[in-house]
Amino acid sequence: MIDLPELTQAIRKAWCRETSHFPDCWTPENPAWGQCAVTAVVVQDYLCGNIVRALAILPDKRKVQHYFNRIYSEDIDLTREQLPAGTRMKVQQVEVRMRDGLLFYEDTVKRYNLLRQRVDVNLREMGF
Repeated sequence: MIDLPELTQAIRKAWCRETSHFPDCWTPENPAWGQCAVTAVVVQDYLCGNIVRALAILPDKRKVQHYFNRIYSEDIDLTREQLPAGTRMKVQQVEVRMRDGLLFYEDTVKRYNLLRQRVDVNLREMGF
C-alpha cells in the first residue's frame, strides 16, 4: 500500500502541461495549475475516500470550482498551491462529487489517463 507522502511525490512529478485543464496558463513555476480534478481522481484511485468540490473565492472576488479529497474526515488538497494567496474556500458549498461526474468529459478522461499513467511510472521507479 502506498502512503500519502510517496503518492504526493509521484503526482507532483507527473504534472505537466498536458494534464492541466488550462494548458496555456500552466507553468513549471506553478505545476499544480489546472490539475485539481484529475489529481483528486488519482488520489481516490490509491487512497479511496471522497472527491470534494468547493467554491474557491479568489482575492479579486472571482469564483472558481476546486476539487480535493476527503479521507476519513481529513481534507487532502494536493493542488491548493495553484490558487493565489488570499483565496477562501466557501465551505458551506462543499459537496461530495462522484468520479463518474468528473470523468464525464472526454478531455478530462484524457488528462486523467495521462496523469495516472505518469504516476504509475513514477511509483514503479520509486519501488512501489
